[in-house]
Amino acid sequence: MTDDVSGRLLDAALNHVAFDGWSETTFREAVAEAAVDPVVARGLYPRGAVDLAIAFHKRGDAAMVRKVAETDLSAMRYRDRVAFAVQTRLEVVKDREAVRRGMSLFALPMYAPDGAKLIWGTADAIWAALGDTARDFNWYSKRATLSGVYSSTVLYWLGDDSVDHQATRAFLDRRIEDVMRFEKTKAALRDNPLLKRVFAGPERVLSKVRAPQAQKDMNVPGGWTAPR
Repeated sequence: MTDDVSGRLLDAALNHVAFDGWSETTFREAVAEAAVDPVVARGLYPRGAVDLAIAFHKRGDAAMVRKVAETDLSAMRYRDRVAFAVQTRLEVVKDREAVRRGMSLFALPMYAPDGAKLIWGTADAIWAALGDTARDFNWYSKRATLSGVYSSTVLYWLGDDSVDHQATRAFLDRRIEDVMRFEKTKAALRDNPLLKRVFAGPERVLSKVRAPQAQKDMNVPGGWTAPR
C-alpha cells in the first residue's frame, strides 16, 4: 500500500476492478474507500478510471525498472537480459485480472492511442533499464520490435494456466528467437554486394534520424523538441 493520495486511490480501485472493470463505478468506489475529496481525486485523475488504469500500468513499469536495477545481469547473454526484463514486467503485476480489464479498455477505439503509448513506454523503460545507448534509427526500431514482442506475450500470459507460467516463458523465448533470426537475415542482406546499392539510398536517409533529445513525453515516438 502507498501513503500518497494518488497511490491510495489506485490501491482502492484495484479492489473493484475485477468486478466493475476500469469504469466510473470503480473510480467512485475508490474515491469513497480512500476517503479522498472527489475534487482532489478528479484533479489527480481527470478521466477517472482511464487515468487510474494508466497509473496502474506505469506502476508496473517502475517496479520492473527497480527489479532489473537490483539484479546482476552481467552473466546473461543480451537476448536473455531482454527476456528477463519482459518476464519481470509480467511478474511484478500481482493482479492479472486488472491487466485483462486494462487490455479490454485500451482496445476501445477512443483509448487505443493511450494503450499504444503505454506499450511503447514499457518497451522504452526496458531498453533504458538494460542500458541501451542507441541514439540513431535503432532507438526507434528496438522499441517498435520490443513493443510487438511484449504485447503478444502479455496476451499469451493472460490465458496461460501452466505451472509458474512456464508456457509464457517458452512463448517469449520463441518471439525473441524470431527477432534474432530476423536481425541475422537483415545483416546478411546488408553484406550482400548486390543489395548494398539497393539499400544505400534508404540507409542514407535513416542515418540522419536521431533519438529524441529534450522530450516532452518519453513515451511518444516523435514527441520531442527539436534541438536548435
